[in-house]
Amino acid sequence: MMAYILFLLVVVYVSMLLYVTIKKIVFEGEWEFIIFFMILFLPFYISILSIVYQATGSEVVVALFQYVKELLLLMALLGFLFYQKDFWLYPFRLNTVDKLFMAFFGLATIYLFLPLGEATFLNKLLYLKNTLLIGAFYFLGRNTHFDSRKIDMVFKCIMVIAIAAFCLNLVEKVIGIHFQNLTGYALFNFAINDIAPSGNYGLSWTFETQTTGMRLASFFSDPLEMASSSLLAFATGLIWYLSRNRAESWFYLLVMAAALGSLFFSASRAAFGAFFVMLFFVALVFRLYRLLALGATMLFLFFIYVLYFASEDFYYFVYDTITFQNASSVGHLVEWFLALDAMIANPEGLGLAMSGNTGSVEDEVRVGGENQFLIYGVQLGVLGMMLYILVLGIGIYKSLLVFRHSRDSSIARVAFVAATTKFGLLLPLFTANAELYAYVSLTTWWMMGYTLTAYNGLFSSKDSQTVQLSS
Repeated sequence: MMAYILFLLVVVYVSMLLYVTIKKIVFEGEWEFIIFFMILFLPFYISILSIVYQATGSEVVVALFQYVKELLLLMALLGFLFYQKDFWLYPFRLNTVDKLFMAFFGLATIYLFLPLGEATFLNKLLYLKNTLLIGAFYFLGRNTHFDSRKIDMVFKCIMVIAIAAFCLNLVEKVIGIHFQNLTGYALFNFAINDIAPSGNYGLSWTFETQTTGMRLASFFSDPLEMASSSLLAFATGLIWYLSRNRAESWFYLLVMAAALGSLFFSASRAAFGAFFVMLFFVALVFRLYRLLALGATMLFLFFIYVLYFASEDFYYFVYDTITFQNASSVGHLVEWFLALDAMIANPEGLGLAMSGNTGSVEDEVRVGGENQFLIYGVQLGVLGMMLYILVLGIGIYKSLLVFRHSRDSSIARVAFVAATTKFGLLLPLFTANAELYAYVSLTTWWMMGYTLTAYNGLFSSKDSQTVQLSS
């Protein structure tokens, strides 16, 4: 009965999202509305597919829900073309990040056809499709023109999702059951992805700590994705708290508390470390030296707690993590060494779909997979990895410039969240195929694209050039 109730809720929710999104894009010409659909769909993506398969047992029905995001994204891109008054005179003002992105995706497209690696052409094509989603959202952000009301709506969606995730975490903790045990996550993974259930909870080892404690994921695909998404939520709540009247800021404190709570429930060491990195970054951005002192004090007190007051299990959990004796930490090291060895032997790359943890990468040919930088290095060579690093680094730097120089508070907030979240995610990128976390990845790439459009307006003379298509 529970399976069918959840299925009914999914059908109603997705149908409403589809109705509003198609109406906005097709009939009202608001192709930018696709970002609202993605923010309200991607956090629940795997849960939706699991619930659908559990209720129907049909891979065809699952596919309908699975590819609806790509169809709507294509619809939005066509809407962008169709609703331009004169597309051939539309100015594309290219900045440094645009050019680096074009080089990165151009290189990836070339590698689709090069006879490199042991992956099949279909797997290469699927991997390229997933990679191009990053470029599509960045492109949409570069061409989106929202007023302050719509930007506020984007952030409100992010904040509501953060609170909803934390509330579900509390329910999971109270009843002692992962939400994924109710959605049919293990059944879906086995039937669709050929991944057998593992661990003490019948899901996968990702959902538990080394001492078999529960790692919660709420409605996200796994605890690691929820942890990364918590960084986005915390940055959002923080900038709204800092830029609004304190008497009206209780809600933003609630958002930050919910994000931090979900971070703890996820028990992700990389994301927890990333939170402190992000906190120090924010302190430097705002020149809040008291916040720096507070962060250092919190870190010091944490180590005092671990050394003198923590349980033996928790002490050795932290110790083994720091000394890389933890099984998970050792696993990361092994994957990194395998990837580095492959890059040294083949600096030009092994080809698409030869590294990473996506469904299009087969275990028989996979080399490494727990470091986003090395994943691109194995596949696209040193050049591909360097292009990706430059895109991230320069994008964060320019977003920070927009935040500091923009007089539009809405644009400044987007720039702050883009720069802060991307900087915070650098640590998870070292320990996971983090671009797979579609919600936080694609949302922040859209934000970075949106921010760099403002950058062109603020610093147009030195770093951008206008390109017009002519018939």
